[in-house]
Amino acid sequence: MSAHIRYAYLKGHTWLFRRNYPVDVALALGAQALKQSLKTGDRNTARVRAAEVNARFETLVEQVRSQAEEALSAPERTADVPDWVDQPESSLVRLRATLEDSGCNMERSKFIRPSAPVKVPVRDLSRAYLNKRSNELRPSGFKSVRYSIGLFTSRFGNQPVCGLTRADGREFLTAIAQLSPMIGKSERTRGLALDQLVEFSSRGSLTITARTQRRIWSQVNHFLDWVVYEGHLEVNPFRTVLFDRKVRPQPYAVPTDDEVVRLLRAKDRELHPVLLTCLLSGMRAGEAVGLLREDLVTKGNLGCFVHVQPNQLRLLKTDAAERLVPVHPVLDETFRQLPSHGPLFPDLTVAHVTKGFARLRRRLSLERPGLVFHSTRKWFITQCERTGVPEHFTASLVGHQSARSENGITYGIYSAGISDEQRRSIVDQIRLPLGTVAS
Repeated sequence: MSAHIRYAYLKGHTWLFRRNYPVDVALALGAQALKQSLKTGDRNTARVRAAEVNARFETLVEQVRSQAEEALSAPERTADVPDWVDQPESSLVRLRATLEDSGCNMERSKFIRPSAPVKVPVRDLSRAYLNKRSNELRPSGFKSVRYSIGLFTSRFGNQPVCGLTRADGREFLTAIAQLSPMIGKSERTRGLALDQLVEFSSRGSLTITARTQRRIWSQVNHFLDWVVYEGHLEVNPFRTVLFDRKVRPQPYAVPTDDEVVRLLRAKDRELHPVLLTCLLSGMRAGEAVGLLREDLVTKGNLGCFVHVQPNQLRLLKTDAAERLVPVHPVLDETFRQLPSHGPLFPDLTVAHVTKGFARLRRRLSLERPGLVFHSTRKWFITQCERTGVPEHFTASLVGHQSARSENGITYGIYSAGISDEQRRSIVDQIRLPLGTVAS
């Protein structure tokens, strides 16, 4: 089933519907489009609701035209009744009143009399879109969107958005498929347009992965969907262009016991505390470096817990990421040595952690594909699995969306979650490999 929903657009986490009325119907209704929220973030539910709204749209258009035809073809009126042609405004008022009485949804919006489409350049709309997205996305996410839209604008920026075609979409897909993974690492590629980047990439044999190509393609399509939503296009011309490259998953490696021992024994001055924290809690790097002393809460004889929650240092990846994680006994001493108030890791960012881990890995000759800092999270999940922890219990500890049971029940809907005692029991079972120097 196609992922695209006709006349629907995902804004944030909610699907919205917009479909422009035909010119004659728009004049009669005093509204340019039927525009409303589908009140769901679920794609399948949005598809059903969009179909219902679309059916209502068709019914409304048919009723408006029927009423207008009836008014125009009626016998000659008496002198005291205004004629449709002579008194169009009052006739429209009567038409709208009749439609409202018949049960039509006559939700009004600011009406602009239809006119010839304004040829707005892609560059102008891309600026407006990026200004909007800069207020909605985290810096890392916005950087990715800005790069993708920048590539697209460098090729089609001066072209009117209403002039974009399927052929342009195929041309753009072909171009990004030729890009080299080195273009983001070379100073010589800064500020180059898409055509120049393709020329630079032709000197080597490597190209960006299908996953990266799909991300760029998806972000450009999201931009064009927004353009449709804003009324500058009837439909996104790129939606019918098939992205047929197979995306291969690139799983993270699980550190072996020997690798964990070597990483911890290295006692890297900057990384050791956060490395130990993530190994024994399953936290993401961003969650760990964003911890505040105020996020540590004591729960009586159950000891200390970390409340992973949004704060002034960072947001969370999903709603499910907000959670309570027991502090492993091995971490007690480590946490006591960290700042007594404010950020626990004040000098660290995610970039410092990931790049520092890469340097540490090279220094220890642990150059195994897939072994990155995020592998610490996979190590924690693997230890939970090996000690027999149910999947939905582990999901609640690491902040994954609710898992499903064997009979398909979604625990996030029917369960209140595991208790603090269960969380403490699970974390206390996690053991570092023998020979690890933890303190």
